[in-house]
Formats: sequence, structure tokens, C-alpha cells
Amino acid sequence: MNLFSRRAVLAGAAGLAACGRKPAAPEKAKAADPKTIEGAVAGDWRLPADRARDPWRHPAESLKFWGLKPGWTVVEFWPGAGWYTDILAPFLAATGGKLYAAQQQPADAADTATRAILDAYAARFGKNGRLYGKIEITAFGPTSGPVAPDGSADLVLFLRNLHNWMAMGVAEKAFRDAFLALKPGGVLGIEEHRAAPGGVPDLLASDGYVEQAYAIKLAEEAGFRLAATSEINANPKDTRDHPFGVWTLPPVRRSSPLGQPDDPAFDHAKYDAIGESDRMTLKLVKPA
Repeated sequence: MNLFSRRAVLAGAAGLAACGRKPAAPEKAKAADPKTIEGAVAGDWRLPADRARDPWRHPAESLKFWGLKPGWTVVEFWPGAGWYTDILAPFLAATGGKLYAAQQQPADAADTATRAILDAYAARFGKNGRLYGKIEITAFGPTSGPVAPDGSADLVLFLRNLHNWMAMGVAEKAFRDAFLALKPGGVLGIEEHRAAPGGVPDLLASDGYVEQAYAIKLAEEAGFRLAATSEINANPKDTRDHPFGVWTLPPVRRSSPLGQPDDPAFDHAKYDAIGESDRMTLKLVKPA
């Protein structure tokens, strides 16, 4: 509360006391209700840094575009630290739904970096079953099995990860696994960094950007039908010609090639002014 507001409240209370009346008790702020998408997005359980990115990622608008409904079964591929899980899990737990987290499959027993991500995710979302429900953790990777029981999911989400799977050579498997997990009529929602149209697709997505037509082609080859596209997550200021690919932009803000120390002299101002990447938002359907 600022100084002006404090003085106004005090003056009002003094006036009421002078009239022989007690000031009314202030209304308590209503807690966010995870039974709605907007309520789950507004949840005070979310990390401040995550909430600060809402103007770029538009979670409520995106989830509504993909058609998320109460009680649905959802599969989130590679949820990482859980940016979207923090919205999806409370909503689904509160409405009788189910969330499968198809986490990154460790490369081998020595893949400590991936295992640290998995452990942190399990610790964060496993300690509050009342809020998050029981998240079923599965895996997706080169040799993984089903991400969820066949034909069980209403919605599968690929959230800014398709470029990683292209680099690993498992993009086609991701679409096949999603297709198997979905019910007939189920939805595949994609949010992905978008390359400039019309060029030769970079099949390894080396700069982190994927051509929209190529993403749709991969989906259709797996059996999906394009239902709709949206510009919810578009950013026309993104020129895509950044020195360290899409990772030059927020939130990563890379200042040197991958694997090298950060460059303290790198000027982030130009890239911070752009904001987060230009992204495609696609809705694809498994034919009934």
C-alpha cells in the first residue's frame, strides 16, 4: 500500500470513529480457485519468476485454444522444471483429471544432469498432493515406452521442445507416441519457436527455431489433422538472427556458445528489448 492509500484508509477510519461507528473489516483477498484455468494461472503457489513470464507465454489463452476441459487426462512431454505443470496439475487435481509427465529419458547411468532435473521435479510436485494430485511420471526418449496408456489422453502438449527432439533425431517418435496416447478426437497442442517461413527447413533445428510448415508436416505424417493455428504467442520483433540462436533471448539469455563460460562483456540490451521468441501455436487432432 502506498503512502497516499495509507492516509486515505486512516482518515476514513477516523471519520467513522467520530460518528460512533466502527470501521468495516477489510475484505480478505480471495484465494485463486484452481477449478478454472484462470484460477490455476493466478495461483499464488506459482513461482514469481514463472508468473513474470505469463505476458510472453499466455498460458490461459493457450490452454483455452487447445480446448483444455475439467476432468481431462493430459500428457505433458518434457515438463522440465514444471513451468506448465504448476498450472496444469492443480487444475486437473481440482477437477478430477489426470496428468502424465513424460520426462526426459536419461541418456545413461552417468547422465547426472538429467537425473538432477527429474529429482527436483519429483521433489517439488510430490510434496503437496492436495494441490497437485498424483502426477504420473513416465518418460520420453529414444528408447522409451508408452508415455501414457494407449488411447487414454484427451490432450498431449509439446511445449517448446520440438527443436530438441529434432536435434536428437526423435521428433517422429514424439509424434507417434503422442498419437498412440491420445483418444480418437484427442488434441495435440504445440508451442514452438518459429523459423522464418519459406526457407529450407533445418532438420536439426540448430538455432532452436522450427519452420511451422515442417512441424505440421511431421504431425500429419504421424496421422494428425491440423485443426487450427493461433498467433497467441507470436512476437513480430523477433528477427531470429541472434548470435547464439533462440537462447540469446530471454529467458535463457545466452552470451557465449554452448559449453563455454558466459561472456561478461556481452550486451544483452538489444535481445532483452525483443523479449521472448516468436512462437507458433498449433492445435492438431487425432481423427475419430
